[in-house]
Amino acid sequence: MINMKYTAFGEFFRILRLKHREILNDAKEFLGVSCAYISSVECGRRPIPDGWKEKIIEHYELDANEILELEKAIDESKDNIKIDLASATNLQKMVAIQFQRSFDDVDDDMAKKILKILEGKGKSGLQD
Repeated sequence: MINMKYTAFGEFFRILRLKHREILNDAKEFLGVSCAYISSVECGRRPIPDGWKEKIIEHYELDANEILELEKAIDESKDNIKIDLASATNLQKMVAIQFQRSFDDVDDDMAKKILKILEGKGKSGLQD
């Protein structure tokens, strides 16, 4: 038996299909791709295509909580992200580039601090 490791998105989508008594063959119809392609996405061998979130929300008529779960699963499954810097200020560009350069050196403690700042919870501790 093949041991398949699913991404967070893969697990969410598989459980969602099972809950609705659907198989990969059903999903390929509304997603417009092959079963093999869906399986590759679920296992993280391919990125989650643009438009899948909306198609899944519509097909399964997800409620607000399920949409949040889907979005979280998609975010957790990303191997890389792209930041559009076209309308960014020079300072914003510098921050994004420095963060990218330093990312491998960010440990969990630093990540928590950065996340707290970005969520707006660290504003009182920031100094100009």
